[in-house]
Amino acid sequence: MTPQSRLRSAAALAAAATALLVAGQLPALAVDDPPAPVTGNATHFDGLGSPYGGCGLPQSELDSPDFVALNVYDMPGDYTSYPVRPLPPAQADRIGLWNNGLNCGRFVQVTIGDRCTGTNDGAPGQPFCRNGSWVADGYNGATLTMVVADSCGDGNAWCRDDRNHLDLSTASLNRFARDGVPVGDLYPNHWNNRRVSWSFVPAPGYSGDIRIAFLRGAQRYWPAIAVSHLANGIHGVEYLADGVWRAATMNSDMGQAYVLGAGTDFQIRVRDVTGALINGGRVYRFSLPSSCGGTCSAAYTPVAYTTSDGSTGSPTASPSPTVSPSPTVSPSPTVSPSPTPTGTPPSDTGCAATWTVTGAWAGGFQAEVTVRNTGTSAAAGWSSEIVFAGGQRLVNAWNAGATQSGARVTATNAAWNGALPAGGATSWGLVASGDNQAPAELRCTLR
Repeated sequence: MTPQSRLRSAAALAAAATALLVAGQLPALAVDDPPAPVTGNATHFDGLGSPYGGCGLPQSELDSPDFVALNVYDMPGDYTSYPVRPLPPAQADRIGLWNNGLNCGRFVQVTIGDRCTGTNDGAPGQPFCRNGSWVADGYNGATLTMVVADSCGDGNAWCRDDRNHLDLSTASLNRFARDGVPVGDLYPNHWNNRRVSWSFVPAPGYSGDIRIAFLRGAQRYWPAIAVSHLANGIHGVEYLADGVWRAATMNSDMGQAYVLGAGTDFQIRVRDVTGALINGGRVYRFSLPSSCGGTCSAAYTPVAYTTSDGSTGSPTASPSPTVSPSPTVSPSPTVSPSPTPTGTPPSDTGCAATWTVTGAWAGGFQAEVTVRNTGTSAAAGWSSEIVFAGGQRLVNAWNAGATQSGARVTATNAAWNGALPAGGATSWGLVASGDNQAPAELRCTLR
């Protein structure tokens, strides 16, 4: 068999996390850590997608070159459903150990276990290591500590049937060590997909403080930041507005990316995986950098900050702040509570596209394009075209690779959402600058 080896698709960059706002600011659902250690199948992948991995960071900005993806879904036997991310409360039983992004930035210690001598290809509905057995060898017991940086939501048995599955960075496999000595040649000749045992651990050798950066497309009405270099993970960011601490919205399920209230000067504090405020409630102050102009164009724009320790009553900290139970953003983008799909009839037989505006603000908007296979046979891939009606410009997109030429935006499926069964559908999203107008043309094509 051929071991799993691929480049992960970039995670959704859902501007202002408008889907959450439409749904009424869904609470962050958390699943408990598994009893430590747990055993699962381990596969490998070549690297994070561009520009961001599933946690909202470029690969070059990770705390460690050794990184891992956790499963998005806990859906054994279901290889075709792709529930909306983050999963809402009604689907809490489907949340995998990706934990709706809440396990981003945590570290796991991984120990190599038995090797499969048969076929371990993750085929849907098939057992792991069929026509063979699990055997121990000289690589058992080798360990490596790795950071959670990505998610596995693919429609295979690894990502659906095995709750404790890990997808490991390919380049890390030969850095596993026993007694402090790297094993060196675990991959490829001694791999064939392994069992591993693993558990969450504190960040090794932690020192310093968090890092803060703005994401591509960030601006005063959509101040999206990435928070990294964490001692014990991240379960929330709060920002100060009108003297009250308000919960920032996670950017889709990219657990290290959050959208603050509109503005250019910010004060935030961060909660770790236990829910505790880090550094005794330390407040971090920073501004949208002048290098961004009106909008940050780089994938990652780091910013300097100053701090004040909320626990010590520093005069620069807000006195006795409280968290608002019903956070609002001021000024806030206008969001339709029940977005109405619009679009033009498809000209390509077997494929239908619909357009839904999911959020709008002064100078820009967010939309979702649904691509549906209306034919009678499965499709291996799809493309979608939009012709803007009023000079709008594409800022960023997710769940598809998208480019703009003139008024026309062309999008092609990501590696993980191209296959569409008859009657199946998927969606991709975009943020655009300019007036919120329905496109002049909207179409899709299957292949």
